[in-house]
Amino acid sequence: MPVDVAAAVEEVYRSDWGRIVATLIRLVGDFDLAEESAQEAFAAAVDQWPVSGVPDLPRAWIVQTARHKAIDRIRHRTMSQEKLASYAASGLAGGVEEPQYDTGEIPDDRLRLIFTCCHPALAAEAQVALTLRTLCGLETDEIARAFLVPTATMAQRLVRAKRKIAAAGIPYRVPEMSEMPERLEAVLTVIYLVFNEGYAATRSGPLVRTDLCAEAIRLGRLARLLTTPQPPAEVTGLLALMLLQDARRDARLDPSGDLITLDEQDRSRWDRKQIAEALPLVEEAFRGGPGPYSVQAAIAALHCRAARSEETDWPQILRLYTLLEQLQPSPIVTLNRAVAVAMVDGPRAALAILDALTADGELDGYHLLDAARADLLRRAGSFAEAADSYTRALKVVTNDAERRYLERRLREVDQPS
Repeated sequence: MPVDVAAAVEEVYRSDWGRIVATLIRLVGDFDLAEESAQEAFAAAVDQWPVSGVPDLPRAWIVQTARHKAIDRIRHRTMSQEKLASYAASGLAGGVEEPQYDTGEIPDDRLRLIFTCCHPALAAEAQVALTLRTLCGLETDEIARAFLVPTATMAQRLVRAKRKIAAAGIPYRVPEMSEMPERLEAVLTVIYLVFNEGYAATRSGPLVRTDLCAEAIRLGRLARLLTTPQPPAEVTGLLALMLLQDARRDARLDPSGDLITLDEQDRSRWDRKQIAEALPLVEEAFRGGPGPYSVQAAIAALHCRAARSEETDWPQILRLYTLLEQLQPSPIVTLNRAVAVAMVDGPRAALAILDALTADGELDGYHLLDAARADLLRRAGSFAEAADSYTRALKVVTNDAERRYLERRLREVDQPS
């Protein structure tokens, strides 16, 4: 396939997948059929465009081709003329135009569709998971990691959510402005999890996916714009958090792509312009009443304000993690608080917290728990125990950069100087 055609297919897939699938869901009322038909249409583009040329309206070509694929699938599935007649009556078999969205309300296609998918009739986790899968392009294993569940469990949740939409006849439409506040929390969660997958990718390959980080920040800016003149504190807090985390991106990997931990990073490589933009947003968010995103942004701000690692205000970070644990109890927050405890009270105090987390079992198979334990044991001088924990972490880590980091640490404790 010519390079320019391959690039055209890739561009349409990357920029328009969410809108294409959304259009097909509106037409066929079935998430699985919409996704399958869209995939078949892209496969057809790979075969046909090198011969016929890239069409003037590539997305429209994909939608039209996918619509025909959906019709063919329905005909094959349908065993009675009565069902065929009902599908014909639905208008699918006729000329159907893409839905026209009111661009005066939500100023972006992707953000509009995220609000659409986050329907309050679904459980909150189902809203977020389905939106991440359908409109944001995250794979099931990536979503499963975000929710700390096995991939098979997340796959079942996605299936159940799609069935509920079909069985309950939940309308797939852009919500009115008055309906948006009840969807905002789920929308912010979607944006945050897209950013997190970009910041520390699940799969082998680069640790940082800059495309996902940039898209999440763009959506965060739009969400804040949408809620002006008085954006909710958590909208501002989320944007500040992402800006501060992303500002450290260039210092997180060495030239060979290996991970550099926060305390070892060259802080001159941090994006000071982005940090300067974010710090006033942190203060604004806190004035509005601290929520989970605002507190995390404040923690990130303390890291970014420290000119050197040893100047980090760890007692204040510990106080903020304690507040975060009260606002949003979770094993991940507790794990992060334990790291702060280690910096204030020493590694043994933190290891007691990790022992309780391990006994609880919620983080079974989560490599960062074993990695944190290994690091604390290394700092405490318990090298044999640290080696065991690094080995356990290596069994479940999935990203190459993190794996190489853990292997390096394991070698260090196997042969302490």
